[in-house]
Amino acid sequence: MSVSAHTAILPAHADPRAFLPTSKKELDARGWDCADIILFTGDAYVDHPSFGAAVIGRVLEARGWRVAIVPQPNWRDDLRDFRKLGAPRLFFGVSAGCMDSMVNHYTANRRLRSDDAYTVDARAGARPDYAATVYTQILKRLYPETPVVLGGIEASLRRLTHYDYWSDTLKPGVLVESGADLLVYGLGEKPVCEIAARLAAGEAAGALADIRQTAFLAPRAAAPSSAVLLHSYEDCLADKHKFAANFRRIEEESNRAAAATLVEPVGDRAIVVNPPHPCLTPAETDASFDLPYTRVPHPRYKGRRIPAYEMIRHSITMHRGCFGGCSFCTISAHQGKFISSRTEASILREVDRVAAMPDFKGNISDLGGPSANMYGLRGRDETICARCRRPSCLHPRVCRNLDTDLTRLTALYRKVLAHPEVKRAFVGSGIRYDIFLDDKTGDFRSPDGRTYFEQLVRHHVSGRLKVAPEHSAPHILAHIRKPGFAMFEAFKAAFDDINEKEDLRQQLVPYFISSLPYCREEDMRALSTDLKRLGYKLEQVQDFTPTPMTLDSAIYHSGIDPYTGREVYVARDPGEKLRQRGYFFEYKQQHRPRAKRPRPPQGENPG
Repeated sequence: MSVSAHTAILPAHADPRAFLPTSKKELDARGWDCADIILFTGDAYVDHPSFGAAVIGRVLEARGWRVAIVPQPNWRDDLRDFRKLGAPRLFFGVSAGCMDSMVNHYTANRRLRSDDAYTVDARAGARPDYAATVYTQILKRLYPETPVVLGGIEASLRRLTHYDYWSDTLKPGVLVESGADLLVYGLGEKPVCEIAARLAAGEAAGALADIRQTAFLAPRAAAPSSAVLLHSYEDCLADKHKFAANFRRIEEESNRAAAATLVEPVGDRAIVVNPPHPCLTPAETDASFDLPYTRVPHPRYKGRRIPAYEMIRHSITMHRGCFGGCSFCTISAHQGKFISSRTEASILREVDRVAAMPDFKGNISDLGGPSANMYGLRGRDETICARCRRPSCLHPRVCRNLDTDLTRLTALYRKVLAHPEVKRAFVGSGIRYDIFLDDKTGDFRSPDGRTYFEQLVRHHVSGRLKVAPEHSAPHILAHIRKPGFAMFEAFKAAFDDINEKEDLRQQLVPYFISSLPYCREEDMRALSTDLKRLGYKLEQVQDFTPTPMTLDSAIYHSGIDPYTGREVYVARDPGEKLRQRGYFFEYKQQHRPRAKRPRPPQGENPG
């Protein structure tokens, strides 16, 4: 997108009063002597429901609080960005942004990235490493009496002892290093509003020990005795089996509808993690998305581009959460396993808002979510779901209690296309084909699945449809909680068949990952053969990056599968990781991996 296209949006919202204030001048323009809550974020400020700081700010604003936001404060100078608005009346909220700052900064080979999609002009270096910790430490030093509440994905996934790939160490929960008073994990609209209300009522931050979906530090002796006691941080440092056992218990509890309180000792204190809120109702989900977002970047960025915004400016998120449970993915750990769907009316109202944008040309870029075709899906009998600890509703096979009827989603796609200003409505998010394909036959599970798929391929593919088989080796797919490769081949055949019948020139774009736990070079060689047989020449692939609070990160560090207790082969040597990745590009002579003798067996495969 050109700069001129970007600036064309801004005049309609050029008045900074349409946004949360970001400066003392903007506070003064509203007649505020101070803010009730000040949010610090590692991202540029885009007032859009895909940007977490904007969501939390608008939710608090809707409750009547005076909210200001400080995007990407400079932590290297005299800290004027941290001082310019003074202290808030209630608390500071701190987030590293929409990504963990270390994932944002470094590649899988620990090399520094040259750009940042959440910063103006993609400029790198606008946030520090471990941004949530750095921002909090500065605020506690400048304003020691003002509570600091951590939130966002970095804090959420680092709430307990976690493996940090970039320092190659086990770190304690982020509350310990940052000094924050409270941590909100997951999607935080409900807990952050309760925090604000109770602080405003005169309660001290240290008294907010019973708020759901929060974590806090307490004296070790004062931790609730009824909670699930995890191995201590020190025990995890000394014994990798205990770290692996902790991970399994944490994942199982995070996947329960009625989770237990968790307590993890660290030194003479303990991190207490309260259970999450129940899954948001459609009305509660609508309430967040229906707030008066301007849907554009703050005017301070006029004439400049923010790549992450360009990707989502005309997109619509229809739901949150993911029940896929992939072993390498952080979505369910942060957003939850259960799906929070918006109502059809709310989604169609957002279509109206997108269609009214001055730069809208008739194309909605994405009708999606973490997995686009999980919208509206849930258990038939939710009392069964309440007892379940499975991390995935789809693996090792689709749960019999899961209602996979896609009729409602297909009808919604058609209603969006019927909007007078909409020419095309694409599904840019990835989909899970095991929702509508049978794992034994590869055929459609039911007529509604076939109807959905035909509607999707004929009308909602922007030239390329994303899916993520990840690998072809059965033992690796079994571990990462993905269906067998034969199902992907059946899906590809069905996709190609519709394209041929409709004379469409669309591509199926599969995503694959190298160096996953259990994966050896011979597995990558076999995958390369499968890709060659299917005619794929991949350009964009991923080398596995261990990120906090995933099963595969726990395995990468410990070498132990938490669910079997067995040792696992893990590719850690940088040279081997590059060789594994090289098999994706065997069709390019310069990337052909060197022949190498097999390594002696280490550990066992799960299948």
